Amino acid sequence: MKKTILIVAAMALTTAFISCQKKENTTTTEESAKTFAQIEKANWLVGEWGNTTKEGVLTETWIKQNDSTMTGQSFFIIGKDTVNSESIVLVQKEDHLLYVPTVKNQNDSKPVEFNMISSTESQFVFENKQHDFPQKITYTKITADSLVAEISGIMDGKESKESYPMKKK
Repeated sequence: MKKTILIVAAMALTTAFISCQKKENTTTTEESAKTFAQIEKANWLVGEWGNTTKEGVLTETWIKQNDSTMTGQSFFIIGKDTVNSESIVLVQKEDHLLYVPTVKNQNDSKPVEFNMISSTESQFVFENKQHDFPQKITYTKITADSLVAEISGIMDGKESKESYPMKKK
């Protein structure tokens, strides 16, 4: 009889322990989703985007690395020559996003941080007023398979803006 009571008690304690563990894991997952809500809004960027014009071919590819980080690669090719390439990290730190591009042969090939100044489900605006050009970078989702990336700011004392419409490949 004592043996049966001990077995039942052990099973009850094991069940209670496992139930508590599952509840903790659920809470952690929910907290994680809340913690990375800003970068979750950017999931529509994931994939390969591009545009072919008479000037050349623009390709931008985004990959989700983990809960807080996405990486991007951008190339502009004229003929067979890559005339511009850029590596980008989009990272959520605390409750805001940072857009961190590194452009070969610019800024001593060091990354430059742009802080998110506004966001919606379909647009992100990043800014770094101390950067030479651009000072502002905007990504706008037009449809599920099209977006416009825009750089803007002061260049040579004048307001300047360049837009890069892209389609999902």
